[in-house]
Amino acid sequence: MRSINGTLIASYYACKRELWFMAHEIIPDQDNSFLELGRFNEETFYEREEKGLIVGDLKIDLIKKGRDTLVVGEIKKSSRSEKTGIMQLYYYLLYLKERGVEAKGEVLIPKEKKKIAIELTPEIEEELKEAIKEIEKIIDMETPPPKEKIKYCIPCAYREFCWA
Repeated sequence: MRSINGTLIASYYACKRELWFMAHEIIPDQDNSFLELGRFNEETFYEREEKGLIVGDLKIDLIKKGRDTLVVGEIKKSSRSEKTGIMQLYYYLLYLKERGVEAKGEVLIPKEKKKIAIELTPEIEEELKEAIKEIEKIIDMETPPPKEKIKYCIPCAYREFCWA
């Protein structure tokens, strides 16, 4: 089994072509304003929380102690990436669970003052395991999947690879 990280999980749910680019270490446009905004949000908000933790192949945005358990947070720029953030966070919870750490999750969208609490379920675990199999198939492709116009194209840092 190859190394899968949260970014690849999020890309799988957003755009399989982006997933292929990332898995093949093709660097996106680092001056993309949406990437800069994401970095700014990660650095600026939740100053009291422990942020940017590396756990195995994962880089977790933040971790805090909840009332009765560990809470893992994923910071997103807007609700546009809510679904991908939720699935990325579910992957973090599965990864931690497989290593004996039980945790809950929160997708945080600070500019919208929005917090989405999630807990891993057997159904989500099964969905993630199927997604991981599909991700491995996509990574093994010799060329990226065909381009497809979707809602994630406008802010995508790989946009020029598809639409220039």
